[in-house]
Amino acid sequence: MNTQATSSPQFYLTAPAACPYLPQEMERKVFTHLVGERAPELNDLLTQGGFRRSQNIAYRPACETCRACISVRILVNEFEPRRTMRRVLALNGDLVSREYPAEPSSEQYSLFRYYLDSRHQKGGMSDMSVLDYAMMVEDTHVNTKIIEYRLREEGSGLRERPQGELLAVALTDRMGDGLSMVYSFYNPEAADRSLGTFMILDHVRRAKALGLPHVYLGYWVKGSRKMDYKTKFLPQEHLMPRGWERYDGENTAT
Repeated sequence: MNTQATSSPQFYLTAPAACPYLPQEMERKVFTHLVGERAPELNDLLTQGGFRRSQNIAYRPACETCRACISVRILVNEFEPRRTMRRVLALNGDLVSREYPAEPSSEQYSLFRYYLDSRHQKGGMSDMSVLDYAMMVEDTHVNTKIIEYRLREEGSGLRERPQGELLAVALTDRMGDGLSMVYSFYNPEAADRSLGTFMILDHVRRAKALGLPHVYLGYWVKGSRKMDYKTKFLPQEHLMPRGWERYDGENTAT
């Protein structure tokens, strides 16, 4: 066995492609494989360095002319929900969330398909099959969980898997210093519940209960309206050229 190859990750660069967030830009990514016994340790280090995970790949932007993608993580121990967020928590008081091993189900895929068809018809994931979804969930060498959010059903025992309607799902990595939200989706008919916000708030609660200081939200793209929600969870830190810098809702420190 080539021990050097297994202990030192190799990085690759993608060809330029159209940016999905800023139409006038072209994107490139640097990536490596997350496999083997060291995958959890490597995932921790790379996520702290601005990478994201997709299946067994860790990647980050490496665009030639643009630096708009900024990694964001919530400071769990200082976070206090705003009034609108407290309303979201109250509105979803009839939901129960449970964590399971990273195993897909047909029920999850049906919700995932409905979400994509309603919200992301032209996105890069729009043609994902049930097999693609299964790979997205299962193809992981790190500590990954599925969290399901269901309507509470009266009479369901605490040890039973709840049978109420499935409204939202989060695919989440547990790391040494926090929870990383890899992907989440929800029933678009329940838009008035603000389930995207609710899942982030629930991850903050979970991280605090586990004694973990961060919730990683992926990239915030300044100028992309669909990314603006990420900067509402304050205080947080942004990964800048000099490292992680605090952000309180005004200008990021420079």
